[in-house]
Amino acid sequence: MTGLPVKVKGELARELPLEELLDNFIQAQDVKLSSRESYRKGLKKFLEWLRARGITHPTQQTILDYKESLRESGLSSFSISSYIVTVRKFFNWLEATRGLPNIAKGIKGAKRARGFRKDPLTLGQVKELLESIDRAELPGLRDYALINLFVRTGLRTIEGIRANVEDIRQEGGEALLWIQGKGRDDKDDFVLLTGETLKPIYEYLQARGDTKPEAPLFSSMSHRNGGARLTTRTLRRIIKGRLQAIGIDSERLTAHSLRHTAITLSLKAGATIQEAQALARHANINTTLIYSHNIDRIKQAPERKIDALISGNIGNIGNIDNTEIG
Repeated sequence: MTGLPVKVKGELARELPLEELLDNFIQAQDVKLSSRESYRKGLKKFLEWLRARGITHPTQQTILDYKESLRESGLSSFSISSYIVTVRKFFNWLEATRGLPNIAKGIKGAKRARGFRKDPLTLGQVKELLESIDRAELPGLRDYALINLFVRTGLRTIEGIRANVEDIRQEGGEALLWIQGKGRDDKDDFVLLTGETLKPIYEYLQARGDTKPEAPLFSSMSHRNGGARLTTRTLRRIIKGRLQAIGIDSERLTAHSLRHTAITLSLKAGATIQEAQALARHANINTTLIYSHNIDRIKQAPERKIDALISGNIGNIGNIDNTEIG
């Protein structure tokens, strides 16, 4: 059995099963239930890996080997980092509460690739997507209002799922949708609803009929769960289906692409970095800067200048002597 030597209050140092320590760690965390379950899942994976290799007393090299095995398994850098962060939190806790050496100290997660895992839609694709939705029936009214909202405000999928009818409020002569953001406990942030965003939502709600304040803003139409709040999976399926209907079927173009699209379009329309950060609700402006960098890189691409030079469409570029190139 895998265990670690720890000193229990009032007793001499003795070895406690790692399973018991993992349970103690999870119970000690002042986090949401979902986060506890994530910790439990991550630590269970680590424990199973130790057992499979017969490791009873892990060391820092053990953690490094575990990280390498995660990389070799083909997991994304995001997933690898999540697993390593959980293990690191566990050994931080052991050091603070049990006085054990922190064998995970200084071990970093996987290096994330630059950019994002999902792509934005082009302006043409946005227009085609919205124009393709038949709004004569309730499903079309809902899907149009939902997609139109996401692409104009940059909502995260979970923020759209959590929204209720009562979260649409009028303040200062403007319509706002108050949202419960990522990692938040309350609906303490908002997005602005322009007329082009608000009107389709009201048309959908009027046709739906259920406009009680506590009702979900977007609800299911299935026979089993009709009227219930959409799940994240269902929302993703709806958006993916609408994209496929206009011939867009890529792993990099999904529901989350609508958020990327909104942020990208805001910058292309002239929003400052700070304004785009406020729209996206990015805690770190460096995340927003990635969007700006990509836009500028494409707009000012030197590859076009190379093409023009080779094809002879550029006059005198500096003092380049053609005979010296290469």
